[in-house]
Amino acid sequence: MNAGRTTAETADPGPLLLVDAANVVGSVPDGWWRDRRGATERLRDTLVPYASGGLPDVVPPLPGPLDVVLVVEGAARGTEPVPGVRVEAADGSGDDRIVEVVAGERARGRRCVVATADRELRERVAALGAETVGPRTVRP
Repeated sequence: MNAGRTTAETADPGPLLLVDAANVVGSVPDGWWRDRRGATERLRDTLVPYASGGLPDVVPPLPGPLDVVLVVEGAARGTEPVPGVRVEAADGSGDDRIVEVVAGERARGRRCVVATADRELRERVAALGAETVGPRTVRP
């Protein structure tokens, strides 16, 4: 029994997809360095369909609906959220913010998938029980 807790607090929140914006944006040499925030906003917009549709092509599949969180840093701070994509602005390192979010969510037993090619970040979140996918998974 969950005395004092609401249904919303006890309901399974579903899977969480965290996207390392700096790493994913930087994975395609399309001139992003001229407008880092604009490139991040374009990435954010491509993530919207994953909120409802999930990532069925990853193994194991990550079905929707899922929470999508885009973690930004530096010049990309100020990127606004849109329906389906929450934006977390890191005060310092985006990698450290991703690790903080994963640690908190994994402590609650939530499935977390992190999109990044950063080897060190992949190791850090895997040690917490998160799964990782490469940038092309979310930026085909």
